Amino acid sequence: MKKYTQLSQDERYEIYATLKSKSSIASLARELGRSRSTIYRELKRNTGQRGYRAQQAAKFASQRRYHPSSSMTAFAFAYIDYLIGLDWSPEQISGALTQRGWLDVPSHEWIYQHIYQDKSQGGNLHLHLRHQKKYRKRGYKNTDRRGQIIDKTSIHCRDQVIDQRQRLGDFEGDTVIGKHHKGALLTLVDRKSLYVHIVHLGSTRASSKTITCALDRLRMSHAYSVTFDNGKEFAEHKRITDVGIDTYFADPYKSIQRARNENTNGLIRQYLPKSSSFDDVSNDEIEQIEFSLNHRPRKTLGWYTPSEVMAGFYTVALAA
Repeated sequence: MKKYTQLSQDERYEIYATLKSKSSIASLARELGRSRSTIYRELKRNTGQRGYRAQQAAKFASQRRYHPSSSMTAFAFAYIDYLIGLDWSPEQISGALTQRGWLDVPSHEWIYQHIYQDKSQGGNLHLHLRHQKKYRKRGYKNTDRRGQIIDKTSIHCRDQVIDQRQRLGDFEGDTVIGKHHKGALLTLVDRKSLYVHIVHLGSTRASSKTITCALDRLRMSHAYSVTFDNGKEFAEHKRITDVGIDTYFADPYKSIQRARNENTNGLIRQYLPKSSSFDDVSNDEIEQIEFSLNHRPRKTLGWYTPSEVMAGFYTVALAA
């Protein structure tokens, strides 16, 4: 029998996005690997007066399950505070410590409450929590106002091996934009390992530069495929296809089809919120953000980090 696990904060953000876009709960359940009853139960229990909101839902769930630990040592408190300072989420901390053999690991609900208590006493731990996503408006539209990309291949034509996430080298790509469209980042996320490449595009999102940067990183990673959103910066996608890397495009306004990429972009916003311009962000800062994300444990990886998954894969490949 499969062991039930509580919904994560990332999954709650996906539920919120699905409700905003009026997409199907059934398709979301399949994407998350959850039963529909789990999602409907989440909506029934954790919807507030202003509707379902991810951060509020997590707070409601936490208040019902919170049981403070009396066995925490001073060292344990200090080490958990240290991990919070590395921008690890409470769920990542709890999962990673469990996976690494700690005894009496506090739940992520306990860690959230520890952070909130620290905040009430004037502490700064809460500043390391991931910011709540603000999703752009979605809906049914007769035309895509961003224009049409010529000769693109639909995501629905992807090989089954890509959808199953059984190999390294299948990427999702997107851009993250600074305040007032000042500066942009290219992000490429491996679907299996969640390893991310982040490239500072400067003040322009011209397709020629975007595709050149994408090609450099995809070749470095021995990529098989990449799935983009429908931004015009990917108009020259044929340059990628011409070197033997399959290129696909998600349906307009269907971010759930590139969930790994959307989630990673949300993590980047923890370091570079929407209120910030990217003009003054250095390449060293971008490299540090990339390093932090690739060395952060992830629930979908069994609390290993993307770097550990990559290293483990290549170690096995070399031994074979």
